[in-house]
Amino acid sequence: MTEDSFQEKTEKATPRRRQKARERGNVAKSTELNSALILLASLAALGFLAAGMSRRLMALSRFFLSQGFAIQLNQVNLYSYFCFVLKAIFTLFAPFLLVVAIAGVASNLAQVGFLFTLEPLKPKLSTLNPLSGFKRLFSLKGLFELPKAVFKLIIIGIISYLTIKGKLTQFFLLSQMGLNAMLKVIGKVALLLGVRVSLAFLVLAAIDYAFQKWDYEKKLRMTKDEVKEERKQYEGDPLIKGRIRSVQRELARRRMMKEIPKADVIITNPTTLAVALRYDPEKMSAPQVVAKGARLLAQKIMELARKHNVPIVENRRLARLLYRKVKVGEEVPVALYQAVAEVLSYIYKLKNKVIG
Repeated sequence: MTEDSFQEKTEKATPRRRQKARERGNVAKSTELNSALILLASLAALGFLAAGMSRRLMALSRFFLSQGFAIQLNQVNLYSYFCFVLKAIFTLFAPFLLVVAIAGVASNLAQVGFLFTLEPLKPKLSTLNPLSGFKRLFSLKGLFELPKAVFKLIIIGIISYLTIKGKLTQFFLLSQMGLNAMLKVIGKVALLLGVRVSLAFLVLAAIDYAFQKWDYEKKLRMTKDEVKEERKQYEGDPLIKGRIRSVQRELARRRMMKEIPKADVIITNPTTLAVALRYDPEKMSAPQVVAKGARLLAQKIMELARKHNVPIVENRRLARLLYRKVKVGEEVPVALYQAVAEVLSYIYKLKNKVIG
């Protein structure tokens, strides 16, 4: 066994692990929430559509009861009558089924978002292993399902009993009612019972979803070594990355030092900061910072400048501003034009005197 198998999974799952789990179809999802929302949507649809559906059903029934005996089926009209009946049934139930379908899709989208994967459909030998089945049966999730199912039955029984008990007087009067009145009473009681049961299921579904989310997060947890290994795999080894950055900094420093002999002036503060400027009016719209450094690097820049006779000017404020605000290779910002121009003008005057 590996060392990781003995480590406790205390770390939250990384985004990469979550993404891989999602690609496999492994997401936090409550079927109870789907069922509760679909049941509520079905009851709402029945409440709005029941009157129209009953009218269409009565009209269809009258047609078959009054004219059905006169219909003679044969090879010529069999297909047309079949299409007629199919269309009538579709027209009757299509709005209701459409609402149920939208509720089912909306419930899944609300829980897991848009997800399309065929991974759960692939056959897995582990599902045929009896030992794995027993483990799932007696897992925390499996043990949660049994009391949940029993609790659902108890809830349905209690709500049904209380609802019917409150309507017993109406049920005793059913025998004295006509068919339409009888159906209305039974329909209202059934709808009330359905709404109460579905609302109770919705509360149970919220608890179930919270448990599914907690169980999902628990299964996705990682050991500290797994987190480190994944970080190395997808982000690179920190030691190697550090070494690469070190090499890149050294190469950038070498390129920068090569530009110092071409500089027009070195501005210092005067011991801990050094900024090298170059200005070519034909190629540049403004003076450019070609090198900068602090402490030891500043000393090296000044040594190289003296070696190549590049003027060094002390200007504490300008040196600090250039060092903080301007990167190597960037032009001097407009706010510092005047200060830099004064320094360059001073340098050019010195050069002209030396040449003269």
